[in-house]
Formats: sequence, C-alpha cells, structure tokens
Amino acid sequence: MARTGAAAFGYAQASRLALDLLRRRFPAPPARAVRAADFHASRISGTRTLDKTTSQEQLLQRVVDALERLAPPPEAAVPETGADAFLWDGKAHCLRPVREVNRIPLELLRGIDRVRSILLENTRRFADGFPANNALLWGARGTGKSSLVKAVHAAVNADRTREPLRLVEIAREDIETLPALLQALRPRPERYVLFCDDLSFEAGDASYRSLKAMLEGGVEGRPANTLFYATSNRRHLMARAMIENERSTSISPSETVEEKVSMSDRFGLWLGFHSCSQNDYLEIVAAYADYYRLPADDSFRAAALEWSVTRGARSGRVAWQFIQDRAGQLKITIP
Repeated sequence: MARTGAAAFGYAQASRLALDLLRRRFPAPPARAVRAADFHASRISGTRTLDKTTSQEQLLQRVVDALERLAPPPEAAVPETGADAFLWDGKAHCLRPVREVNRIPLELLRGIDRVRSILLENTRRFADGFPANNALLWGARGTGKSSLVKAVHAAVNADRTREPLRLVEIAREDIETLPALLQALRPRPERYVLFCDDLSFEAGDASYRSLKAMLEGGVEGRPANTLFYATSNRRHLMARAMIENERSTSISPSETVEEKVSMSDRFGLWLGFHSCSQNDYLEIVAAYADYYRLPADDSFRAAALEWSVTRGARSGRVAWQFIQDRAGQLKITIP
C-alpha cells in the first residue's frame, strides 16, 4: 500500500526481484531459502516502503544477504578428497565420492580371460600417461561387463604408488551433462576413467550426438586426462528395430543409419561378452566357493546346474546369485 512521501511496490515484484537475486548467488537454491525469500518479499511489500534514499536493489540485497546464511555454499565440481571413485551428479554438476565401491576381485572373473587382459592393459597404459582407447563392452546380460570395469580399476590402483586412477560413473540419463563434467575435469592433474553402465539410445533420442562429439570430432576434443568406458547389451548402442526403422523411413537411409551406427565406431576397443558354456559356469561357481570358503560337497555341482536351469541362463551373474543363495542356506556371511 502506498504511503505519503514514499513509493511502495507490490508483492509479485518484490518476490520476483528477491528470487532473482537469490539465484544470482546460487544457481540451485535449496527449497527453504526460496520459501524464506518469498516470506521476506511479502514483508517488504506489506510493511516496508521505499523513499528516495532506499532503492529496491538495496532493500532486496539485504534480504539476499540474510538468505545466504540459509543457503549452503556452492559445491565444488571436483571435491578434494582421498576417494578414488565418484558418482557424477548431473543436476548439481558435481562429483559425489563413493567410499566403498561394490565390486569383486579381478581374479574371480572367469571365462573372459582375453577381454580381461585387453582392458587391464589399456587401463594401465592410460593410468601411466600413455595413449589408450575408449572401450565399449557389449554383449549378453550378466556376463561381467560392469564388474570387469570396476575390478580393473581396483587392480590398476593396487599396483600404483603414485596418484591413483579415478573412476567416475555417469548415469545414462546424465549423458547430456557430459560436457559440464569434462569442463570440470579438464584442468585437473588426476586421470579419470568415465564409466557409463548399460548405455543405449532409443528412437528420438538425440543425446548420442553430444557423446559422439565428446569421444572424437568435437572442437575441444576429449581432455587428455579422461577415458570413456561404456557397457551395453547392444553392439551399436541401439536396437536393431530402430536401425531397420531408419532404413525404411529416411530419405537417405544409408546416411541416417551410418550416422547412428558410427556412434560405436568412436570406441577404439570393442570387447564382446557372450553367454558362457556349462564348464565355464561351473568354473565360476567353484572359484566363488573357494574364495568365500563355502563347502563344495557332492550336491554342490548338481545344485549349481539346477540353479542355472531354473534361471534359464548361465552367466557370472547367475553364478553369483547361486553362491549368495548357497551361503544363506549354510548361514555363512559373504563380506
């Protein structure tokens, strides 16, 4: 309400200005700070007036100064911590340290000796500052693709006496924020393996273009201190039906399909994972049982085979699920 000798301004204007000033300081202010800004704006519009010596900017600046005490300081994109594994928060644009990584020892990954050796050597070269390739681990479900990435990271760091190699997991839905992650890591002295699990693209999804430019072909290019590993059930990162649909509906089918299939060409290493044989499956089960000291009596092999039949598959994941079930029956704790 206007008063004699002063110019009052309304709630909507006060609220808009207060929130604008708040967001200048904090790109993503917490909800309680926004509520406080709204509250103070209502007080300004209802009980305060502006005279010639007090501008709207000055009055609202005092509100924002008070709100700073409620809002946390902006988080560093790359925290200074001793952790060697992180999750990328695509909304807050910062890394979250992972104190205990969910992984299994490299020696327990059986039946994938060739791809294990290739990825381990590639990762070691990168950690030592030498050229290395981005890697796409593709193939059947449960065959150890993501487990291998995490196990290789641990094995490389176990042999290092210098700065540890860092592993950063980025979720599929955060791929569009990859440029922000690379911008944060580019000036850092550490070396980072960026890891995206179960990467694939559906019809109408254009985020593959930003990933393709990051891997190769962008103006800035991939920072020298980063490497990209991805796992997928699809060799070309998209469903066959999607590729066939592009062929049937595009004006230039071959060019459209080539653009999307070329996504996987950006990976220098293609490592294939396939369903394991019965002997490989039993070898994996036996390795788990020996490592975790589970008794393997005469019924153990038959139970393992029966378990794979009920699951309709033989893989490292099925073997691990059997071991967990067996340990539970025997009341044995698996660390």
